[in-house]
Amino acid sequence: MTNHAFIFARGGSKGLPGKNIRPLAGKPLIQYSIDVALAAPSIDQVFVSTDDAEIAEVAKKGGAIVIDRPEVLANDTSPEWLSWRHAIEWVSEHHGEFKGFVSLPATSPLRSIDDVENAITKLVTEKANMCISVTPASRSPFFNMVKQTGSGMVELVNKPISDVTRRQDAPEVFDITTVAYVSTPDFVLNNYGIFSGTVTSIEVPKERAVDIDDIYDFMLAEVIMGASK
Repeated sequence: MTNHAFIFARGGSKGLPGKNIRPLAGKPLIQYSIDVALAAPSIDQVFVSTDDAEIAEVAKKGGAIVIDRPEVLANDTSPEWLSWRHAIEWVSEHHGEFKGFVSLPATSPLRSIDDVENAITKLVTEKANMCISVTPASRSPFFNMVKQTGSGMVELVNKPISDVTRRQDAPEVFDITTVAYVSTPDFVLNNYGIFSGTVTSIEVPKERAVDIDDIYDFMLAEVIMGASK
């Protein structure tokens, strides 16, 4: 089975400008995703889809094949799913058909090779349309997450079927991470959205599930990396 890894990296970022190539422990952020993809035994080729010349240059030097992302697919309101479709169509045209689509966002530099391999394997063994990565959630919609009502009061986001008085009794919930998304070109091209088909998951510990959106996430990643040395 031919699996290709894709890293989608726009030039603009409101949360942390220039984050995709910002140095993290001496290496551009995006390089961590490229390196894991290059080292993963099940990945055949690594592609970076970007609209930014600087990101493209870093990606090429780092060993990835660059896909020129159209400007219309690189603004703040562009659904990433459409960028997934564009990349799949581009690779199919220039490099031939392939069976496995693996998205490895640049914002998850702490993922391991095993995380990637496990996600690829899980998609196949579970015969699912999509495999995502999750990590245990710190908050529970069944216990300590509320929403406002029309009357100005608040209520639980999700009300348990039975009375829950302790958080330990609430159903276990997880946060979706950006460690890995694995699917097939056929599913992405013929559907819209991760949950438009059957979805399975791999669980990733919190220390590998950091998703860099702002400077505080970046600092957390630096601390974790320093502690692991």
